[in-house]
Amino acid sequence: MPVTPSSVVFTAETLRKAAELEADAYRPLWIGPSGEESTGEAVARHLDATLALLDKDGWDRVMHFGTDDSTSHIPADDDSMTVKAMLKALLRFIREDIASAKTHRRTLFAALRHVGESDDGDSDTRDIAGEALTLLIQAHTGSPTARATPWSERLGRTHADITALLTAGAEFARTHGPGAKDETAAA
Repeated sequence: MPVTPSSVVFTAETLRKAAELEADAYRPLWIGPSGEESTGEAVARHLDATLALLDKDGWDRVMHFGTDDSTSHIPADDDSMTVKAMLKALLRFIREDIASAKTHRRTLFAALRHVGESDDGDSDTRDIAGEALTLLIQAHTGSPTARATPWSERLGRTHADITALLTAGAEFARTHGPGAKDETAAA
C-alpha cells in the first residue's frame, strides 16, 4: 500500500511538550512492567520495527473479524461426504486461512504487540513504546486523556499518519530516553 503524505505533523515543539508531560508524569515512563528500565534506543528500535512491519504487512485502522468473504471458503456441511473428504476439505480450509492470515494488515496496537513478541522488542519496550506514543498524542492534541491507540483508530486516519507518529516516537525515545543524555555528555 503506497504511503500518502501525512496530514499529521509531529514537530520539535510536539516532542518538547511530550518531554514536559513525561517529566510531570506520576509514573516513570522508561520503567516497564518488569520493573526494569529500558533505554531510549531499545524503545526506538521497537518503534522502528513496528513501522517496518506495518510497511511490509500494511496498516489497518481497526481489526476486521469475520467479514462476509471469510465464510465463502468454509467447507459445506454435507452429510454425503466421507470422513476422508471432510478432513481434506477442513485441512485445505485451515491452510488457506493460515496463508491469508500472514498477509492481513495490522493495527498499530497489533503491530506493537507483534514486535514485542520478536527479537526486536519485549513486553517492556512494547508498553513503554505505547506510552511514549500516547505522550506524543497528548502533546499533539493538547488533551491529557488522549491515547495513541484510539487516536490511530479514528476515521480518516491514514498509514502516513501512523508512519509520522512512529517516526516521531522513535525520535522522542532516542532524544529523551535513558542513554540519550549520557551519550550526549560523553561526545
